[in-house]
Amino acid sequence: MTIKSSNKTIAKNTFFLYVRMLFTMIVSLYTSRVILQKLGVDDYGIYQAVGGIVGFLSFINGALSTGSSRFLTYELGTGNQKKLEETFSTTLSIHIALALIIAVVAEIGGLWFLHNKMVIPAERIEAADFVFQMSILTALCSIIIVPFNATIIAHEQMSIYAYISIVEVILKLLIVYLLTVFDIDRLKTYSFFLFVIHVVLLLFYITYCKLQFKEVKCNLHFEKNIFKEIASFSGWSLFSNATIALNSQGILIVLNLFFTPAIVTARSISVQVNMAANQFVNSFRTAVNPQIVKRYAANDVNGSQRLLLESTKYSYFLMLLLCVPLCLLAEPILNIWLETVPEYSVPFLQLIVIQSLCQVFDTSFYTALYTKGRLRENALISPAISLLRFPIVYLLFKMGYSPLVLSWASIITYAILGFIVKPWLIIKIANYKLNDILKIFLVCFKVTIVALPVPLLVNSFVEKSTVFGFLVLLGIIEISIIVAVYMVGLDKDMRHKLKTYLRQKL
Repeated sequence: MTIKSSNKTIAKNTFFLYVRMLFTMIVSLYTSRVILQKLGVDDYGIYQAVGGIVGFLSFINGALSTGSSRFLTYELGTGNQKKLEETFSTTLSIHIALALIIAVVAEIGGLWFLHNKMVIPAERIEAADFVFQMSILTALCSIIIVPFNATIIAHEQMSIYAYISIVEVILKLLIVYLLTVFDIDRLKTYSFFLFVIHVVLLLFYITYCKLQFKEVKCNLHFEKNIFKEIASFSGWSLFSNATIALNSQGILIVLNLFFTPAIVTARSISVQVNMAANQFVNSFRTAVNPQIVKRYAANDVNGSQRLLLESTKYSYFLMLLLCVPLCLLAEPILNIWLETVPEYSVPFLQLIVIQSLCQVFDTSFYTALYTKGRLRENALISPAISLLRFPIVYLLFKMGYSPLVLSWASIITYAILGFIVKPWLIIKIANYKLNDILKIFLVCFKVTIVALPVPLLVNSFVEKSTVFGFLVLLGIIEISIIVAVYMVGLDKDMRHKLKTYLRQKL
């Protein structure tokens, strides 16, 4: 595949993923608002905390899914059809076995933790038990889906990937309607129908992939050598994913130990808005990453490196377009979105979007290690740094500090990982040049510095609670960032190409 045609593929796939993202983001934010209203602040917090136990136990799936996706994409790049078929069958066997192991561990350890450690009102224990069982079944479906999902992404068929995601949010919208129809425990109803949606998605993934891709054969053939390769690759991700789970799902459980379910809800709301924003960047990265791996597999190392660094820069610009308005307009956005805004929701949201700007570099540079197939050093260093955050936050909570300390700890952690650890690793392991990485940092820093003064000045005197003030500030923020990206973030060549493209279209 030529660079020109691969760029067209990236552009086409990015378009499909952005259509998916816009639709899913709008519907997800709406459904979250209604679900919070229907369940209430406490029940919503219970669902997030209880589901967090199963989410934490699924950290092994995160490690194996990374390996599955990498090896399927790599074999597509080499063109070895027989090895590709064996790789898919082996990964499917691994994920089914993993699903069963997690179910057993959750039933034994998770259930004990639920009844003995978590802060749940006595009258809601029965509902929490039901939610826990539904969360386990939902997690099993999510684990088994991974090889099918990885196959679709490896083949770069982002259109069907986008359609599936759109169907998923439509089904979740249907849950909102059903919550108003069924006159029974809404927390139980919500968790049950989420499980049903995952069953439907699993069946669709299996059917579609079997019809479209030759390598997809559900015969559970297990190839020992391929398992060793995936296990060796994924083994180094295991500690990393355990740390991620501890610091995401685990932190919700810790919040529940020290604070009321309402605080868990506030944190969950900020995470949900931030996840919606992250979909902009994730959609772009999902479209670009297969090309980075395939170019490397075809021995175009320089092309792979250039694409990663350029995509990192644009990922940051996309995130900046979302993070600045979310930070400066956090209060009116939450007031528009939710009828009742739980305490701490605004500062939680403001801090988590700042964290996301640092996280862009951590996530993007990880792709270089993932492409190289060497995760050992990252698996030892990055999780060790991240892991320090958990005991520190736990001790600060124990000493009576505000729940916001966990957000500050996350910002510091991701700044260290994104600006120091990951750059050092990709220089050492993947032969990236320090000057090339510093240029990306410098461009992103310049764009931020140029873009912020005007919005910050306007923010100090505009009345954001009015529709006019909100729209004025939002418009000024976006225009300032777009101008800064065009003037400072794009090189002369890219500005010329952009002007030529716009002239042709207009």
